[in-house]
Amino acid sequence: MFEYSLAGLLVGFVVGATGVGGGALMTPILILGFGVPAAVAVGTDLLFASITKSVGVVFHGQHGTVDWQIVKRMALGSVPASIVTTLILAQTGLGEGAQRVMLMTLAIAIIATATLSVFKGAILRLMQRGNGWQRQLVRIRPALTTVVGALIGVLVTLSSVGAGVIGAVALLMLYPRIAAIRVVGTDLAHAVLLTAVAGLGHWGLGTINFAMLGWLLLGSIPGIYLGTRLGLRLPDKLLRPALAGLLVVIGFSLLGSGLAHAAG
Repeated sequence: MFEYSLAGLLVGFVVGATGVGGGALMTPILILGFGVPAAVAVGTDLLFASITKSVGVVFHGQHGTVDWQIVKRMALGSVPASIVTTLILAQTGLGEGAQRVMLMTLAIAIIATATLSVFKGAILRLMQRGNGWQRQLVRIRPALTTVVGALIGVLVTLSSVGAGVIGAVALLMLYPRIAAIRVVGTDLAHAVLLTAVAGLGHWGLGTINFAMLGWLLLGSIPGIYLGTRLGLRLPDKLLRPALAGLLVVIGFSLLGSGLAHAAG
């Protein structure tokens, strides 16, 4: 079981140093590295993410960098979507078909996370240029935020990935004028809520390994601390592309694994 703590230490360090990683690293490590079934890896990582990210929400809440109105809009879509997705999984069962869907969804979500983590700055600059279409966006932005939340709710419930980088980029596209620190705080607050709801849903499905969760948390705490400290001294321009490249490799490995299962 100690090896799970090492995995938690590694993922915690990466998250602390770059702000990227989380489920995009933890879930595939559990699947590819430890042979954990996809559903159990996803379910356990959801509660892992909710617990570890809650510390950040307390910090942002104290500093007023969470837009709770936006969190509410996203949650109006993500929470019902997560519940419905969990109910569908409960009805269809967690056989090979469901496991394969989760594996493929995870692979696609990881590749998307890697791509968006690299081009997030360029996307923000592009979104901030046009004023005409932004005035049109204001009219439908609340409803669109809820729709985006619903899509993220399905994605996170199936893969444990999407509430971080993908959610942040979605907020940047919908609210290009919001301060970057508020995007981080708002995305984090929504992520904690969504991963908690999805994690509880997986608990009901019986796809949480609580012993493994405890060992992961034991390693993640010092990992996040070390990553936060050392990350300030490491070149971000090198860290993010390197991590993105690693995530792409992991994503395609999972995609190949999913296709192999389908062929088999």
